[in-house]
Amino acid sequence: MEIPLENAGNTEKQAKYQAEFAKLTALFDDVEPAQKDLVSGLIHDAAFLYAENWALRQTLEATGMIKVHPQHPEMQKPVEAARQYRQNVGAYAVIIKTLNGVLSKNEIEDDDDMGDYE
Repeated sequence: MEIPLENAGNTEKQAKYQAEFAKLTALFDDVEPAQKDLVSGLIHDAAFLYAENWALRQTLEATGMIKVHPQHPEMQKPVEAARQYRQNVGAYAVIIKTLNGVLSKNEIEDDDDMGDYE
């Protein structure tokens, strides 16, 4: 399923989104359908943040994360893209941790050998 990104004129960013979405979706192939439906929004959000962060990193590689005044190096100003990047990375980490928790719970239930002793 293709979800268009805002201002998706950037085909590279769209490709990053699609690749991340496909990767995360494939990880959930063996998960129960109800759980998969429950996390589908998080998968979309994770792919979106991944693509957005990729685009922000492209900008930050050119600009740096902090602007330093050329005549007065003690005068510094953070770049807005850096603030947004850090915020996105935090949100992405929380989403990935949540998705990993669902996957881990699914694996524990599948590998539970206690059913053999009941």
